[in-house]
Amino acid sequence: MEKIPVVQEHTPAFAKDGKFHVRLIEGRFQNLRRLTTWPLIALFFGLVWIQVDGTPWLLFSFEQRRIILFGSALSWHDLPLLAGLMIAGACLLFFMAVAWGRVWCGFACPQSIWTWLFIRIEDFTEGRASKRAKQEQKGLTTELLLRRTAKHLLWWLLSFATAITFTGYFIPVREITDALFTLQLSPALGGWLLIMAGLTYANAGLVREKICLHACPYSRFQGVMFDRDTRTVAYDVKRGEPRSHKRAQGNNSGDCVDCGLCVQVCPTGIDIRNGLQAACIDCGACIDACDMVMDKLNKPRGLIRFASETELSADKPRFMRPRLIGYGTAIVCATAAVLYGFTSTTSLLVEVRRDRNALFIQLDEDTFCNTYRVKVESFADTESMINVSVIGDRDYELFGPLQIDMRETGSAWVPYRVCASDVDTSRSELAFNFNGLSVAASKQTTFLARPVPKQ
Repeated sequence: MEKIPVVQEHTPAFAKDGKFHVRLIEGRFQNLRRLTTWPLIALFFGLVWIQVDGTPWLLFSFEQRRIILFGSALSWHDLPLLAGLMIAGACLLFFMAVAWGRVWCGFACPQSIWTWLFIRIEDFTEGRASKRAKQEQKGLTTELLLRRTAKHLLWWLLSFATAITFTGYFIPVREITDALFTLQLSPALGGWLLIMAGLTYANAGLVREKICLHACPYSRFQGVMFDRDTRTVAYDVKRGEPRSHKRAQGNNSGDCVDCGLCVQVCPTGIDIRNGLQAACIDCGACIDACDMVMDKLNKPRGLIRFASETELSADKPRFMRPRLIGYGTAIVCATAAVLYGFTSTTSLLVEVRRDRNALFIQLDEDTFCNTYRVKVESFADTESMINVSVIGDRDYELFGPLQIDMRETGSAWVPYRVCASDVDTSRSELAFNFNGLSVAASKQTTFLARPVPKQ
């Protein structure tokens, strides 16, 4: 397979000391990006902060050993369902990469989403990109110091909100906020929040595109997944070259007027006119900037657009390819498996352990007893009382609570004794049965004794 050349251009020519200011632009792709990112941001915060009956929509509770998902409780034994979701998501990511390049990076990646939020705050506090560039040349003034202080305060505020929300997926967020306001935050939790907030502040505010260039593995293996039919943000060289300014345009000039807007709006600071580059995240900002210029010049849009190598060379592009079909099949299979798995989740989890200190207890000549420890966990909120019984190939007598109150016992171990008479084998099968209003479970174990010889 022919490899697509990738330009490794990391620092824009106009950047001063490696720093450049991203110019915000409006357009159809930026609107599409907002339609994608704002629901994701709302979902990220809403899953933690919105509560139903005192519980959030999503909580990985290590203390209760369960996962709360939209009011339903899942056991840790249901974690493979989340693995299935991750497999389906990964296949979808690969499908999108083969079909449309790095649209995940440009439209849905958390690093890109938070970077755009931080750029918005920077634009609000310090002004537009052109103003910020001029302020950089003038040096630090009192006004600029106040504006930058406000910017960094807002950055830290958003970083702490992000850190608290992320931690709220594992610790109830109300507990975190109560501990913050009452100054009773533990050193471990406080340190974790500071680390998470610091990483968010550094990644989205200071490092930004360097994460995409040097730290993100997806930006590296994307080149392996591209082929000549992958549609990425591309510059139409045949139409745009040779470049010339509007006043100097002639009959042999291309449509590109070398305005530089496509570079100024790029969040990674590349020049898309140099060809496919590893730093391009396919956010479409340069497309919106170029379309705006083409509209002013009364020229057709699409000088920069989503196009494949095949399409730019005037050949007939293909959409359905073997890899796309394979990834699509994997998405369907993984999604179907997860949906089926959710129909048979664990509602009642039971454990039965024999007492290892004594194999059995002999009460008289023909009566033997075994001791067990039983733990019951109910993941159905409607189940408060669980009935316990035993069944086997002989008459067993159960000593212990015949009903377990889940509201009081929770997941504690409960001791039981099982006795039987006229035992003629050293080992026999025994089953503990657990029944609630709508759930039932059974656990097999063994009953040990010394056989009584028959007369």
